[in-house]
Amino acid sequence: MDQQAIKNRFGIIGNSPALNHALNVAIQVANTDLSVLINGESGVGKEVFSQIIHALSARKHNPFIAVNCGAIPEGTIDSELFGHEKGSFTGAVDGRKGYFETVNGGTIFLDEIGELPLGTQARLLRVLEAGEYIRVGSSKVQKTDVRVIAATNKDLLEFTQNGRFREDLYYRLNTVPIRVPALRDRKEDIFLLFRKFATDFADKYKTTSVQLNEEARNVLINYTWPGNVRELKNIAEQISVLSIEKNIAAEQLRTFLPDHNYNRLPVLAGGSGSVSHTEFANEREILYKLFFDMKKDVNELKKMFYDLLQNPATTGHVPVFSGTENGLKELHPTSNGNQYSQSTPVLFHNNNVENDIHHHEDVEESLSIVDKEKELIIKALKKHRGKRRDASLDLGISERTLYRKLKEYDIEDL
Repeated sequence: MDQQAIKNRFGIIGNSPALNHALNVAIQVANTDLSVLINGESGVGKEVFSQIIHALSARKHNPFIAVNCGAIPEGTIDSELFGHEKGSFTGAVDGRKGYFETVNGGTIFLDEIGELPLGTQARLLRVLEAGEYIRVGSSKVQKTDVRVIAATNKDLLEFTQNGRFREDLYYRLNTVPIRVPALRDRKEDIFLLFRKFATDFADKYKTTSVQLNEEARNVLINYTWPGNVRELKNIAEQISVLSIEKNIAAEQLRTFLPDHNYNRLPVLAGGSGSVSHTEFANEREILYKLFFDMKKDVNELKKMFYDLLQNPATTGHVPVFSGTENGLKELHPTSNGNQYSQSTPVLFHNNNVENDIHHHEDVEESLSIVDKEKELIIKALKKHRGKRRDASLDLGISERTLYRKLKEYDIEDL
């Protein structure tokens, strides 16, 4: 069976090189009994690849079962996979067969394999290496012939380094790795997928299929799609059901796209107004970083001037300051010894240095997230003379988020 026929059979849409490579690997490994580890973000369609491998294998007429390891409580997952004997734990009123017994001769797909407890990982390793397992509460070794296909959206190699995943199990599962690309890495397929979903939902809900204009297509393609194909399908269904107008423009499409942290983070801006690609885990993390950097700078300034006032001999005179309309000015003695002339603007005013230095107080600056976020927004608007689009780019947030923040903080146009 050629690649296109397999795509048609399993509903795979797209022709990106990364997708075609992953599909080719699945086809080549299908007719073996090798363990396969499918890597990819949530929502990219990892289970479809496991179904393809099973359907093209010699086990295709035997059972196939998909197990979400993250959805089974830690206390019962051993029973689910390997079975248990009557009375082996509270509530075990009868014996029960596990998946490795019921799917004997077939294929088991273990999704979110990184969520397996370490004890269960050891038992799974024994199945992979010797084809043996023991029911919970039993001492009898049983045999099974099951092909294991695993999938994860985590970095299992990193998990092995911090003790969350067995290294020997990782290399046993990773005999043949398959990486399913994220939707944002196959931009050429995004509109094809949307059009297919829109047509399907139009048939389902007995309505006209929605159409996107050129600008709306660009918005669709350039969105980050953190939920991948699953999120795209949900958006297509929302638009099909909720849009009265079936010709969708960019602004209308944006109302269906949620603001994700990837788009809302204030980040450093590069030249020509471009936004840096530095990513932070969330908005609060970068704000905290900004606040503590500011606090560090202020403390260094305090220390510098404290040292200056403690050792005036190093500068030749004790500085005296006076406030003016244009800021604080340092006053220097004139020739008569009683007058002072204005010189360079300085940071603070202190007319009685030696008396006041022992009575100074440190005023703790505000670390309120709300206050600092509001302050950053106002600064950005002033910097760009009220141009919201430029301000949002500088802050690293979408225009929609900026509008919402202006309303939330009752900030008027500057």
